[in-house]
Formats: sequence, structure tokens, C-alpha cells
Amino acid sequence: MQKSMQKRRALKTSEPLYPTLLKTMQQAFQLKKNPLPWPKAITAGICSGIPVLIGLTAGNLQYGMLAGIGSFSYLYVANIPYAQRAKKLFFVMVGLALAVGLGTWVAPHPLTSAFLVGLIGAMVTFLFGAYNVQGPAAIFFVLAFSLSTGMPLDPSAAPLRTGLVFLGGTLAWILGMMGWVRNPHGPETTAVRRVYQELAAYIDSVGSRKAQEGRQRLVPVLKAAEETLSAGQVSWQRSEQYQRLLLLNDQANAIFLDVLEYSEKTGDKLPPQIGRSVRSIAGSLNEKRKRKEWHIQVEETEEEDKTIQRLQANVREANDILSNPFPPDPSQNEIRLSLWAVLGGSFDKNSIVFLTSIRYGLILAVAAIVAYSFELNRSYWVTLSCAAVMSGATIIATFHRAIQRSIGTLVGIMVATIILAAQPHGLIIAVLIMLLTALTELAIVLNYGLAAFFITPNALILADSMGQNHSLSFFASARMTDVIIGCVIGLVGTLLIGRRKASSLLPHLIAKTIRSQQQYLLTLFSDHRKNLELKQSLERRKMQTNLSNLKIVYTTATGEIPSNKTKLEYMWPVIFSIEQVGYLLESCLKSSRCPILPDTTLSQLLLVFETMAKSAEQKALLGKKQIPEINGFPQLEKEIRELQDALQMSSKA
Repeated sequence: MQKSMQKRRALKTSEPLYPTLLKTMQQAFQLKKNPLPWPKAITAGICSGIPVLIGLTAGNLQYGMLAGIGSFSYLYVANIPYAQRAKKLFFVMVGLALAVGLGTWVAPHPLTSAFLVGLIGAMVTFLFGAYNVQGPAAIFFVLAFSLSTGMPLDPSAAPLRTGLVFLGGTLAWILGMMGWVRNPHGPETTAVRRVYQELAAYIDSVGSRKAQEGRQRLVPVLKAAEETLSAGQVSWQRSEQYQRLLLLNDQANAIFLDVLEYSEKTGDKLPPQIGRSVRSIAGSLNEKRKRKEWHIQVEETEEEDKTIQRLQANVREANDILSNPFPPDPSQNEIRLSLWAVLGGSFDKNSIVFLTSIRYGLILAVAAIVAYSFELNRSYWVTLSCAAVMSGATIIATFHRAIQRSIGTLVGIMVATIILAAQPHGLIIAVLIMLLTALTELAIVLNYGLAAFFITPNALILADSMGQNHSLSFFASARMTDVIIGCVIGLVGTLLIGRRKASSLLPHLIAKTIRSQQQYLLTLFSDHRKNLELKQSLERRKMQTNLSNLKIVYTTATGEIPSNKTKLEYMWPVIFSIEQVGYLLESCLKSSRCPILPDTTLSQLLLVFETMAKSAEQKALLGKKQIPEINGFPQLEKEIRELQDALQMSSKA
């Protein structure tokens, strides 16, 4: 058992949890090995250039530039279901339009503007964190508000500017939703295909040293697919393809449980035909293949082991789901959490999302007040740089952002000097904005500092084209000075406010998550479940919220300076096991084999969970309790035992 714990530690802690200063500098300029998003980059360039071209055609370049602010909405496009993407882009474009209108209205009042920019940053950061939405988060909302406060003072122009930005956002919404026409369930298909790819890799690894690593990769993919399918649910329409994907995802969970049971029982390798068959299912879900080609030939093996026979039957059933022209409507529909359930789970004094949002808004407001107090030229660049620096998920990431922003801006100013020295005008400006926006989208996935090479000249072209009667040297010097001031404020504020908050929250949140799993387990395995809708139960919602918060807090804690490296290393197996227990409890909910346990077994399980929660909460080495047998789910029984052992090792450390 101790070897198992050491493996889990090794999987997560092969690199130091906090690097030296030199290491930090190296990491700041390290290029990530991510594929370049060519389609998104090209579309983003087109989206930003069309409003400018329309403005030029209409004889009003400034109106075109204003509408271009709305085109920033396209930068929030991600590979998420179109049902979710439509709502996300709509709220983003409305938010950007309102930010510009509000900034125009309060621009004559600097202190009010400083308060509002902090409030906008805090609100958007909270909403994106609560819903775990990936993307630029608050940065472009802060940009829209700040740019409008730097425009010529005219509060009466607020409705016009708001409308122009909304029009630009509408264009971004249309371009962002174009893929729906060709493949309305493309993101969901991609998510399920990835599940079967990782599942096949895990099946191949069973019985080898790589099995634990494969399982560690697979569980987050299964959870992500579940969330993607839930987000793609449309209440008034349930297409055949969507039903098929739901059933395939449920079947992948059933196959995974069978593999876990076999691995726990024997530890031997599985027949290679099973992995090949599962991988063929993933290949059939390729977006480039038509629906009628979604069919495979399952390879059979002669095995007497009942678990392997059940596993092969589940693989055949997955193939039948692919082949059947009209799959049945899933008997258990995924219920999404309500707005109030999501926000309520994050609106808590111990929620890292809430605390991060407060810190973000407070430091942003301070940066704006400093910029206004010293009457810096184009002071909004101070606020923008501060917002960009604080976009890092951890303190180390904040250091990276500060270094990248400063060096990237310096190089960007040199690029802008060359561009603006040629005095571009008319169509050339539109082409430059399109090109620089596309290059920014390509560079951002590699390194933020590289992206700053193109962000800076884009911003300077925007400022120069808005009719500001200043020389290039004025813009360049003001930009560099403001960026440095903004980066310093963001760094100092992040270091001073709550720099060790995540680490201090970990024991409390671990105990809270274990207790929520205890409550859900009691509901799931007792005879009371007959009268409950478990998918909508309060216990399930609490467990999901706490699991999500715990993962965010642990990730944040690993990036704190200073951090207790040894303590966090020993906590990783605890976090991993808690996540595994949560997944297995969710799997029990879907399984037809989920038993009703006797009261004596439930009582012993409740004692085990409460002891583990106390151990985490009190940071004390409490005695190990006997894990009772859970009929039909030996893998859950094993994972609870692993969690108890991990907590023991963590307490000793």
C-alpha cells in the first residue's frame, strides 16, 4: 500500500512545486507544445477587421474601431457545446457593450471609474471561476471599460458607443456559431471520442507500471465529457446524435468499472483485442466520418473469466449504440446545476473563487486610483497591465505574466515604431489589425510574452487611429511606463493579499469534501434513495461543488510563494483519492448493480468517513478503521482504503 502511495506522489511531484528565481525566468519564456489554432486565429482576425472595414467604407473610422471592441467577444470562443457557446458569447458581448457604455458615462469622475473597474473585474472573475470557464476571463471587460474612459469625454455618447460595440459583438456571435450549421454536436463528439481513446490506452496499460498513470489521465477526461454533454443539453430538443453520445459516454463508464474490477481482482493484463475494439470506437467518432460509417467489428476472445465476459459484452453494447439507427432515450438524463446552486457554492468565505475575485477587484481599483492620482498619460494602460498580470492562476504564474508582459511590451513597442513610422492609413490599418489579432491568437497558446509582441502594436495602432494628436514617442513612452507601474502594482498586491490563503484552506476543504461524500454515500446506498431524485439531490450538488473547489485550491496552493513543498507532495495522494472516490460514487449512481447496504455496513462507512474528515481537519494521526465490504463495487472499497492510507501518510509527514 505504501508503494501505491509513493507512486501517486511521484506522478504529481516529478518537478519542484516552487522554482528558483532563475527557473522562474526560464519558465516565463518557455514555449508550450500546443497545436496552433489556425481556424480560430484566422476567424478572429476577420472578426476584428470587418468592423474597421465597414467604418472606413462609411467614412467613420472611429465608429469602426468602437465596433471592433465588440469583436473581442470572439476571443471567448472555445471548444464547448454550441448550446453553451451561444449563451456564453451573448453574455460576453452584452457585458462588453455595457462596460463601454458605463465607462463613457462615468469617465468624468475618476474615483467612480476606479471603483467600477474593480467591481467589474471582481464580478467577471467570480462568474468565470464559479462556472470554471476557460478563457481570457475579466481582461477584455476591463479593457473595454478602460478604453472608454480614455476616449474624449462625452457622457451623452454612451448609448451610441454601447450600440456600436453590441453590433461588433453580434458579428462575433455569428462567426462563433457558424460551426453549428455543419456539425451541431462537434464538441460533444470530440469529448466522447477522447474518452474512448484514453479508455483504450488505460485498458492496454492494465497489469503494467503505467496503469496508475493511465487511470489518472482517464478520470478527468470522463468527468470533462460528462460536463460537456451536460452543457450541450437543450431542453426543447434531443437529437438522435446527442442521445447516442450520452449512451456511449455511460457505456464508457461501465467499461471502466469492469476494467477496475478486473485490475483489482487479478492485476493481470487484459486481452489486447479489447483495447483495439475500444480504440476502433474512438476512430468511428471521428468528426470527418459520416454518421453511417459509425460502425466497427468487435474482436472476440475466448475467456472464462466472468469480469472479462461482462467487459466484452459492454464493448459489444457500445458498438450496438453506434450501429442502431435510433438509440433509445437515456433513462437517466443529466441534470445541470441551477444558477443559484453554482453561485451559492462559490459565494462562501472559504471559497478560493470568492477570495480571488475580491483580491482581483481590490488590487485593480488601487491600480486605477494610482494611475489617476499621478495623472499619467493614457492611465488605463496601468489598469490593463495590472489586470493582465493578475490573470495568472497562481502567484508563480503572476510572476511569469509580469515578466512576459514587460519584455513583450518592450519588443512590441519596437515593432509598433516600425509600423507607425510608415504612417499607415485606410485599408492598411484594417489589414494590420486583422493580421496582428490573428498572430496574437496563434502566439497566446505558445507563450503570453510572445503574444504581447503583437498585442502592443495593435493597441498603439488603435490609440493612434482614434484621432489622438500625439507623436509615436509619446505613445511608446507612456505605454512602457504604464505597463511597468501596472505590473508592479499587480505583483505587490498579489504578494501582500492572501498569498498563503490556499494552503491554509486545504485541510478545512479536504474535510468538507470528505463529509459531503459521506452524505452522498449514505443517500446513494440506503433504501431512502427510492423516494429521491438522486441526480438533483442536494448531497450530490454539494459533493460536486466541493470537489471542484478542492482541485482549484490545491492547484493555487502549489503556486504560492513560499510553499511547503513536502506537505503538498504528501497531500497529492489525498486529493487524487478524494477525486477517485467522487467519480466512483457517481458511477454507482448510473450502475444497475448499485446495492442497498445494510445499516451496519452504512454505519461503519460513516464512521470511516468521519474519522478521515477529522484526521484532515485536525491534522492529526487518528486510528485506521475497518472498511466494510461494498457488494458489487470492490473498486470503491479499495479507493476508500487508499484515501485512509493517504491521510495517514499525510498526517505523519
